Amino acid sequence: METNPLIDQLEEKRAASHAGGGKDRVAAHRAKGRHTAYERLDILLDPGSFRELDAFVEHRSGNFGLDKQKFPGDSVVTGWGTIDGRLVYVYSQDFTVLGGSLSEVHAQKICKIMEMAMKNGAPMIGLNDSGGARIQEGVESLAGYADIFLRNTLASGVIPQISVIMGPCAGGAVYSPALTDFIIMVRDTSYMFITGPNVVKQVLNEDVTYEDLGGASVHAAKSGVCHLVADDETQSLMLVRELISYLPQNNMEDAPYFATTDDPLRSDSALLSIVPENPNKPYDMKEVIEKVVDEGYFFEIQPDYAANIVVGFARLGGHAIGIVANQPMVLAGVLDIKASEKAARFIRTCDAFNIPLVTFVDVPGYLPGTDQEHAGIIRSGAKLLFAYCEATVPKLTVTTRKAYGGAYCVMSSKHIRGDLNLAWPTAEIAVMGPEGAVEIIHRRELAEAADPVAKKAELAAEYRQKFAHPYIAAARGFIDDIIDPRDTRARLINALQVFGNKRDSNPPRKHGNMPL
Repeated sequence: METNPLIDQLEEKRAASHAGGGKDRVAAHRAKGRHTAYERLDILLDPGSFRELDAFVEHRSGNFGLDKQKFPGDSVVTGWGTIDGRLVYVYSQDFTVLGGSLSEVHAQKICKIMEMAMKNGAPMIGLNDSGGARIQEGVESLAGYADIFLRNTLASGVIPQISVIMGPCAGGAVYSPALTDFIIMVRDTSYMFITGPNVVKQVLNEDVTYEDLGGASVHAAKSGVCHLVADDETQSLMLVRELISYLPQNNMEDAPYFATTDDPLRSDSALLSIVPENPNKPYDMKEVIEKVVDEGYFFEIQPDYAANIVVGFARLGGHAIGIVANQPMVLAGVLDIKASEKAARFIRTCDAFNIPLVTFVDVPGYLPGTDQEHAGIIRSGAKLLFAYCEATVPKLTVTTRKAYGGAYCVMSSKHIRGDLNLAWPTAEIAVMGPEGAVEIIHRRELAEAADPVAKKAELAAEYRQKFAHPYIAAARGFIDDIIDPRDTRARLINALQVFGNKRDSNPPRKHGNMPL
């Protein structure tokens, strides 16, 4: 077979690019149970769909011996491919090359691919595995980070951006993922922190491990920085593929439709008894969601953070929806700082990408107390209110039980442009709960009663019968219809069809001033 020297040279250089930091570093990387940058892309993307760019780019620094450490492609792999046949742009940092550190050309490669994603209206997925800025390059690497941050910000709300943390992510490196729409971390192998354990020890004399400072469990349950946690790298990449299925290519399109065999008129008699007769007894709102959505499947986002509110994606009649729901099983479904911010962020993400919102309401109000007030519950609660008010996608609301006070207003009520507001017969829509109401309305009567406890119970029962139901709100048009719980699925699917072409707008402005 005739050989071609030019083709031989090309293949040799491409093989050198694919070799990363060399056999020894790749072997050490795999020994830790981790995939290479190319292997991760093979798992993430449809087979054979990846097309690489800038495979022959090399850094231009000669400082501190870097001129003797040049690798084709430097420390990041960039290009495009498909997920379920849909175009996505990707970068995958290569820890085997100089610790995946970000150089000037590393940043330029990422910026190039981000600009392509913006121009062509397709999602941007970053697989982060980097030791941070390449210190030997000094300010050039810092400038590279800033260039990426700018593009993250300009792309926000225009194309979906997903970050997967595959290893350490420290210092300025954490801000690019933080600017994206979703962050996925890998348990026990990925970390995010502004300053590492060594600096914490030096400055605060505090001993802390990598895991306790910025591990996946910390960011999933305590900080809320992380949206999804995977048990290993492969699962994290499968989560990206699933997440992408609920998102459109860009802000001008709708999310993909998936045909379902689940009957749109299906009713579930279990919904009749899911809300307990005792108004103070909890129930699992996720059961309500699962009995209503297609195939009973709910893709929850941030399940371990602020569990008193539930957010995530599902489908109704094949169409992607975003769900926000109070969770009576946790803190009675009360709204607090973390829950308000979690829901507000999710609502704005759905609104940016044309995903209809379905809200299930069972909320007794906002969490009281000095801790919440001093930490800014007013500001955080206003974020949730702002997000719902600002959203122009179809907004469907089902009140299953309690909707008290200001929390009633906030949870996608008719007054803040809810498109269809439904209630179950078990709904209680009032200024406050019966017990609290009678303490205010009948304060003197209770003080003079021979048996204040019995009197309070009597008055509360009377208040509940008079006000703790959906009919007063329905009489004023604040509730569009009171429905048989079994019909919830059919009514919501019908509403999605009815409001599918909804057009709503906000006043012309540069942007609103959301309380931050």
